[in-house]
Amino acid sequence: MKLKLNLLFVLNVLLISTSIAQKPVQVTPLPDNTGFTVETSTKDLGNGFYDHGVASPISNHRGVVSTVDGNGRNVVLVWLFDHRGGYALLMIDALTGKSEEFPIQFDPKQDTPYSSILSSDNKFYTLFRDHFTEFDPVKRAFTFTKGTMPQMAMAMTEDDKGKIWAVTYPNSGIVSFDPKSRELKDYGYVNKENWRQYQRAIAADDSGWIYFGLGNAKSQIFAFDPNTGIAKPVLPENERMLGQAMVYRDVNGKVYGQTKGDIDDQWYELYKGSGTKIGKYTNRQPKKIITGSQALFESRFPDGTVVKVLDLVNRALVTEDPKTKISRKVSFDYTSDGAIVMGVGTAPDGTIVGGTAFPMRFFNYDLKKDQWVNRAALGQFNAFINQNNKVYFGVYAGGHLIEWDPYKPWLATQLNNKASNPLFLTTVSPQIIRPYRIIAHPDGKTVIMGGTPQYGATGGGLLMWDNSSRRATLLKDSVVVPDQSSMSLVPLPNGKLLGGTTTSPGTGGEKKAKEAELYILDMKTKKVEWRQATFPGVQEYSEMRLMPGGKVYGITDKKTFFVFDPARKSITYKYDLTDKFGPTTAEQSPRIFVDGPNGELYILFAKGAIVQVMPESYEMKLIATSPGPIKAGGDYSQGRIFFVSGSHLYSYVLK
Repeated sequence: MKLKLNLLFVLNVLLISTSIAQKPVQVTPLPDNTGFTVETSTKDLGNGFYDHGVASPISNHRGVVSTVDGNGRNVVLVWLFDHRGGYALLMIDALTGKSEEFPIQFDPKQDTPYSSILSSDNKFYTLFRDHFTEFDPVKRAFTFTKGTMPQMAMAMTEDDKGKIWAVTYPNSGIVSFDPKSRELKDYGYVNKENWRQYQRAIAADDSGWIYFGLGNAKSQIFAFDPNTGIAKPVLPENERMLGQAMVYRDVNGKVYGQTKGDIDDQWYELYKGSGTKIGKYTNRQPKKIITGSQALFESRFPDGTVVKVLDLVNRALVTEDPKTKISRKVSFDYTSDGAIVMGVGTAPDGTIVGGTAFPMRFFNYDLKKDQWVNRAALGQFNAFINQNNKVYFGVYAGGHLIEWDPYKPWLATQLNNKASNPLFLTTVSPQIIRPYRIIAHPDGKTVIMGGTPQYGATGGGLLMWDNSSRRATLLKDSVVVPDQSSMSLVPLPNGKLLGGTTTSPGTGGEKKAKEAELYILDMKTKKVEWRQATFPGVQEYSEMRLMPGGKVYGITDKKTFFVFDPARKSITYKYDLTDKFGPTTAEQSPRIFVDGPNGELYILFAKGAIVQVMPESYEMKLIATSPGPIKAGGDYSQGRIFFVSGSHLYSYVLK
């Protein structure tokens, strides 16, 4: 199967940075130039809890531009993002490497820039967490910040009068800012759908009309009149399709749009609020506007100097004079509180492993050595499981399945290199791009993965990978549970598989199912023998676990504990956890349950509670409460329960 790597993902992997959020530690680079080891020092937090440090002490850029400051010096501006959200703007002097960090003027609450723009008068703008903000590199300060309707800009542009425009997720809000009058105008939401709207392009024609492209469940182009505040659709309903419509401003003063960004013969000419279908359009001359998505990277300074390398792993900036070809390398630094951790588990060698999001990194922690290894990863390691002394990772955004042998040297994944470790096995995009669960079947050879589909789609597939034949079988949602995705998976006796679904669609897709279901599938025939919405109104089966005696324990919607009898196909017990403990921990692949060393089962809760489920009575016994919230689960190793708090790896010593 041919693999297509998402460009935004590649940029997010390459353009990353390193900073330590605790006390000073020793960082040692690894030979591949993308990895490093960290000698840390575990902290005793008391009451059996320990802090082993930041799992991946790195921040991610969310937009980079090259410009000048008030003294005419070349500077690089970088929006910084860690697990807290977009927390600061970094300014780097291209000649000296001297860096300054400017904290965001509001609480990001884990939100971050998805679009930004450097205006013609050298101001850097973005809009996220319901706040529009302006940074002035000449004054070296944020010079405007004001609240808007939720939530973040997906696209930004500048019109011919110098006004800045933004269109926002999730309901197509329109915002304008006049740098001269300093007026921010929030027009509110201009389009209604029953799915979250993504707008990846916005443009203004020379008459003042604004146009934006919409996706992902159904593409659309809108023409917005600033005088009336009304947006009207351009595409007829029969031309709307799965994907993202695009628009751009041409130097001729008009705007041109595509019904879908990758279809080249469906162009519209857009002017003064009207759209004319023109078929294929080859005479494209885009007007220069320095804007883009979170992957924005404007490398050219006004004097022609170019940023050749922004190596945020090694904190190095390389610029080049295009005339002389002379390069200059400088070092810089900044602070970070660590990347988003997707979850942690125990590898066969006893180390604690996992992955981070933005940037996409792999890490493993050795408790005996109190040492971390951190490396660039193929993608976002959402879900993972052990089988036959290897670890299998389900990877976003490609729906990749990879295999890591912890007993062999690391060799960065190359798709066609069978010596890679981790080894690339298969890709199941578009049926799965965001893995929610991987399990190892007791047959010792089968790895099963479920998750949600491509952006805009509804209903994810179910992958069965056979390690003996090295072949993949992919079941579409239409033959499992239509319009739903498998979130929880449990192998049952006699060659059966129990699945629990989620109604969540792919990102920007339309939710079609009213409630999640349980199903039983025959592994041999690959056919569903039974399915049922056992809990009215439930939207997901967050996690399930087969227990001694054949009963299945589970969690729905991160709040209700239940016991399912596969033989009777019925729920025999249920209990609302929220009144006493609040919601369980989450993340895209919830690791809510932790198996103890003697068959015990523990539940991890977001507010910090660690609870043991007592057999037979199902009593919820509070074992301990973490000094910090439990952001993600969770596994047992070496007498401890490991979990994620913020960006840190915590453990609790079982008594």
